Amino acid sequence: MMKTQTGRIVRSLSGFYEVQTDCGSVTCRGRGNLRHQGESPLCGDRVLITREQGKGMIEKILPRRNRFIRPAVANMDALVVFASNVNPVTEPFLIDRVAAIAGDQGVPVHICVNKCDLDPAADLVKIYRNAGFPVIQASAVTGEGVEELRQLIAGKFTAFTGNTGVGKSSMLNALNPELCLATGEVSEKLGRGRHTTRHVELYALGGDTYVADTPGFASFDTEQMDVILKENLQYAFPDFAEHLGKCQFHDCSHRAEPGCAVRQAVEDGALERTRYDSYLRLYEKSSQIKLWEIK
Repeated sequence: MMKTQTGRIVRSLSGFYEVQTDCGSVTCRGRGNLRHQGESPLCGDRVLITREQGKGMIEKILPRRNRFIRPAVANMDALVVFASNVNPVTEPFLIDRVAAIAGDQGVPVHICVNKCDLDPAADLVKIYRNAGFPVIQASAVTGEGVEELRQLIAGKFTAFTGNTGVGKSSMLNALNPELCLATGEVSEKLGRGRHTTRHVELYALGGDTYVADTPGFASFDTEQMDVILKENLQYAFPDFAEHLGKCQFHDCSHRAEPGCAVRQAVEDGALERTRYDSYLRLYEKSSQIKLWEIK
């Protein structure tokens, strides 16, 4: 007898989806019509499934609050971007692009600067605290910041993301040692880690707290991320907000126009220059987007 249920995708790997329902976990495939409709189930999706003879099938993806290409997740309450200033050193542009994509969808962003036992990353901390982001200085090795992070994500569905080797899985192990997630060594020569997380998976930390551990990325991977229309980009930088609407021209792109309040704020030190530089790089990418490409 066929049974219909709703649940949340907690694991996605090679075309199979583990769906958590009120009656337990069900391994499912996606119905072919989803592919024909251009729909791809994501970790975090609420879905309608059918079960027959122990086999599950995803029939429908329920409406999403948000969705991301990379990390490949949906319906997040918050995003934690991991960074470090030592092996690997995180380029601010990586943080800024992920944060802008989340900001464009209204998803709160927190910054976790890991490996502070090796380097406190004072410059990174300064940049993002000045930009208005909650910043945690942490070490999965010493336990610094672990409880602060636990409180920050309590009761939420959060995704951990960041460049490869920055310690996302190590921090999950620190939050819940029973997980025993694989962690990788970072190459001293190359300054980057091995991809120990190869798929997206949700982990329950108790108290209705869920964390998605996502594969790390390198700078070239940002080409695969979501795109933001250039007209919307300024609003994806929350630290720009108090300066918007004060420019000489109402349609100011904040690049070369005279009387630009954003550029003046950068010159006055009210806005971090690395944030503005990231805006310019993203604006250039956004300028190349055609509307028909993202419909």
